[in-house]
Amino acid sequence: MLGYFIAFMDCVNIGFAAVQMNASLGFTSAVYRVRAGIFFIGYFLFEVPSNLAMHRFGARVWIARIMITWGLISGLTAFVTGEYSFFTIRFLLGMAEAGFFPGVVYYFSYWLPAKNRAKVLSVFYLAVPFAVVFGSLISAPLLMMHGIGGLEGWQWLFIIEALPVVILGIYLFFRYKK
Repeated sequence: MLGYFIAFMDCVNIGFAAVQMNASLGFTSAVYRVRAGIFFIGYFLFEVPSNLAMHRFGARVWIARIMITWGLISGLTAFVTGEYSFFTIRFLLGMAEAGFFPGVVYYFSYWLPAKNRAKVLSVFYLAVPFAVVFGSLISAPLLMMHGIGGLEGWQWLFIIEALPVVILGIYLFFRYKK
């Protein structure tokens, strides 16, 4: 659930960063809206290959890899300089995050009895409303960090909100090592 919460925080933070990022980079609202489509193209193209890789390498390794990669790429969003780098980073983020949700659900199907699966999935799904609620509480102060270290608030938002997913991915990799 924590991983899914962080994944949705990434989806939410792009919306919170919109005003500052658009002004800073000169994006029109159309450019900003296209980014969602670019993300989902990468996600769609790599969702099945990602789950095949998870089957081959194991859930622990692959879910940790997904989380670390998407965290690093999400953090790199802070350094986009224009439309093309923004579209590229969003496509790469979709690729990196592909397979996380279906991979976790697939993993649950292996380890949870059918009678418990619905309860666990419902708790897992609670991450979405929590991410929306807490995303605003976390993102607002980060956006006020404008000028610290020569970075704008939207850049700090992406950098700081990328750290938990990378740390959690590394933790999961080593915590559940056989």
